[in-house]
Amino acid sequence: MIFADLRDRSGLVQVVFDPDAKAVFEGAEKLRNEFVIRVTGRVRERPAGTVNANLASGRIEILAHDLEILNRADPLPFQLDEQVSEEVRLRYRYIDLRRDVMAKRLRLRHSATRALRSHLDEAGFVEIETPMLTKATPEGARDYLVPSRTHAGKFFALPQSPQIFKQLLMVAGFERYYQVARCFRDEDLRADRQPDFTQLDIETSFLSQDEIMALMEGLIRHLFRTALAVELPDPFPRMAYAEAMRRYGSDKPDLRVALELVDVGDLVAGCDFKVFAAPAKDPKGRVAALRVPGGAAMPRSQIDEYTAYVARYGARGLAYVKVNERAKGRDGLQSPIIKFLSDAAVAGILERTGAQDGELIFFGADSAKVVGDALGALRLRLGTDLKLVAEAWRPLWVVDFPMFERDEESKRWVAMHHPFTSPANLDPEALRAQPGDALAKAYDMVLNGSEIGGGSVRIHSQALQSTVFDLLGIDHEEAQRKFGFLLDALKYGAPPHGGIAFGIDRLVMLMAGADSIRDVIAFPKTQTAACPLTEAPTEVSEQQLRDLHIRVRMPAPAG
Repeated sequence: MIFADLRDRSGLVQVVFDPDAKAVFEGAEKLRNEFVIRVTGRVRERPAGTVNANLASGRIEILAHDLEILNRADPLPFQLDEQVSEEVRLRYRYIDLRRDVMAKRLRLRHSATRALRSHLDEAGFVEIETPMLTKATPEGARDYLVPSRTHAGKFFALPQSPQIFKQLLMVAGFERYYQVARCFRDEDLRADRQPDFTQLDIETSFLSQDEIMALMEGLIRHLFRTALAVELPDPFPRMAYAEAMRRYGSDKPDLRVALELVDVGDLVAGCDFKVFAAPAKDPKGRVAALRVPGGAAMPRSQIDEYTAYVARYGARGLAYVKVNERAKGRDGLQSPIIKFLSDAAVAGILERTGAQDGELIFFGADSAKVVGDALGALRLRLGTDLKLVAEAWRPLWVVDFPMFERDEESKRWVAMHHPFTSPANLDPEALRAQPGDALAKAYDMVLNGSEIGGGSVRIHSQALQSTVFDLLGIDHEEAQRKFGFLLDALKYGAPPHGGIAFGIDRLVMLMAGADSIRDVIAFPKTQTAACPLTEAPTEVSEQQLRDLHIRVRMPAPAG
């Protein structure tokens, strides 16, 4: 007998070739891995004791009556059950996608986009495509530029998002729009970034911030219910940006990890330990503590490893206190810094952190940003290392973002989201007077520590939009050159509107339990924005360059 696994898009089934059927059996002897075949036969129950409970078709098999080899396959560069490097997987992506885990991820992606579309369709949204060739308006990441052959010396840009066009659709009166949009950003890549990516882009008119958020919650709950049979909380919890930064050191906190940052600057401002006292007294500084369950047993080598880890985020050290016996006060503590702290400070730290016997307290002392970045990252690392990450889906809305951030290098304000976000205070004069205090009508949806969607209520007044451009250092002439068509549209009865965009790649990555968005994209780029399969990007011919009125000037060699 010869047994073969026959695979198609629906899964696997076992085929049996009986030597009594001589011609078919002789054909089966020529089969090799990944041959493309057609089999005709009789479906029958497997004999007793041969049922495969791990296979959907494991109770039956096909007794082959006829076999046709449609195409042969050379030996594969790797076997489908073999662990190989990502570079090899991407070079032969069409083979990698034959693996069951990859096929399931792409089918999950299909189910996800289908569920999102169907829910929005039922809610009265209209899918409208916006241009792929548009105007360069470099405000965030770098644009991908496309030279124009018919307009010498001029360029299109691939869209970083459909933001302006969807606002124009609101001016046009469509009220409820969505699009599964391809977007492009020429930026440095990470595990959850690609130069070309897919987002679900949504915009509505006449809805308040709360109404938009409620609508989007319903969308994501429907998605998880339909694609994963998972019920998410109703409603999602909400947290102000300032609270998220204070408690978790991040504007996308992973609520599966219960550890929190605790401010202790007021307790150590008067101590003799300058590492603590200086940032405690600095308005831009921060001293925070992080309680670690069971951390008192941590060896010094592990503490040194965590110290090196936070150094990546700008931290110059990682002070700690081991709580061996809390009831003994400072005598029950173990730390190289304990001698610099007063009894009142020690008692206050233990009380505020809630540290118990056998626990450890890490401290961060620096600028508020460095402390938040370093302890926020350490919090997640400890959660993983100590197995403190709950097995759950923990969605969260982060709201009340600052309208602007101060760029100290350029000495100007920059928009925390984008320049079309509406401030909570709609008075242009109040906004101009105190831009650093302004909050935005912006909202990010976070899931298990990843931002899966971000949106805002938009500015629909030309006067307010011009004020925001002015505060961002975009003068009238530049605003007209870059955004004049939007400013003109706002003059002709623009309704109040707002929306959101969900990153489909990142969302499906989380749903699939994958480590990288590259594992849920059919043909992704590498970390260097290259495609090993097609070898893109490539050089082009001189004739093509001449047609586009372009001359390539390579950078001079270093040194």
